[in-house]
Amino acid sequence: MRAGTPAVRKRRSTVLTTEPEILFDVQHGLGLITLNRPKALNSLSLEMIREMERVLPAWESDPAVKAVVVRGAGERAFCAGGDVAGLYREMRDDPDGTLRRDFFREEYIVNRRIYRYRKPWISLIDGIDMGGGVGLSVHGSHSIATEKFLFAMPETAIGLFPDVGGGYFLCRLRGALGAFLALTGHRLKAADALWAGIVQAHVPSAKLSELVTALGAADLSGENARRQVDAVVAKFATDPGAPTLPSIIEDIDRCFSAATLQEVITKLRARNDDWAQKQIDVLAKMSPTAMKITLEQLRRCANRSFEDTMTIEYRMAQACMRPGADFYEGVRAALIDKDQSPKWNPPSIDGVTAQMVEAHFDPVANDLVFD
Repeated sequence: MRAGTPAVRKRRSTVLTTEPEILFDVQHGLGLITLNRPKALNSLSLEMIREMERVLPAWESDPAVKAVVVRGAGERAFCAGGDVAGLYREMRDDPDGTLRRDFFREEYIVNRRIYRYRKPWISLIDGIDMGGGVGLSVHGSHSIATEKFLFAMPETAIGLFPDVGGGYFLCRLRGALGAFLALTGHRLKAADALWAGIVQAHVPSAKLSELVTALGAADLSGENARRQVDAVVAKFATDPGAPTLPSIIEDIDRCFSAATLQEVITKLRARNDDWAQKQIDVLAKMSPTAMKITLEQLRRCANRSFEDTMTIEYRMAQACMRPGADFYEGVRAALIDKDQSPKWNPPSIDGVTAQMVEAHFDPVANDLVFD
């Protein structure tokens, strides 16, 4: 390592383990990050987030590091999101709310750092990329999907909202696609993600090692570094096949462009077809509160800066973590007891008042503010 770059350290989680949760290395001008929790689908812990914030500023100013490459360990996932099951367990013993403040504040600071990073940020997404994992990939300069790629923002199913900058990038997808993905948690494979602009290229999994070698051999110095990455990636990129979204995008736009959740459901019911009924059935399983605040999030963030969006999402996250909020019931039903039968409160969208929604956007103590 050159001066200015922190020495690679093996960090241990609070549970007994011999494996570090995240690995850092510099080889051939590339800063290499490996999310190293394959048994947990590389879900993000607070310690992993803190380690990234320790290393990334130093790499950004280190001339020996020309670009950053992020990968997930194992065969299944890039990153399945934040470690919400761990958060659930720890927050029950966190009466003053310190953990919920620290986790989201520090995660969102890393998201913003990636968005503003001055060097190429290359995510090699060889598997599941959801929630917090999307926050590590979509805001960087290059997101590369393999044939194993699987994207979703499934937060409304656990009483949350599409955070980590979801309010920023989802609003900027074509038509009502962002609202559709945010409300339903619909999953996309590589072809659809490429069509939507969520990733920039498809590279076969078997070629990723060669791609990294080629990136290390390329001249990534100077103002044209991102174009040079484009050129290298193009040599390995292949056609992922035909996307499915073009066949339903008009239906999505007609139904999910509605201003309110009630109107979305009304438009779906009026269609009286299999596709619309499937969406109705999906929405019926989601937290009514989470869906309503998500639509309001997308409305408020449509013309906001990235930093303003992260401030809004931080306030929302703090509200969603309050005792008795749907998040705890959603995580319990999906990940702890796994009965898949959450008892939402309120149980229907009609019970979620405008005042309840508005309360998720109120300023909070020690608000997240960027310079």
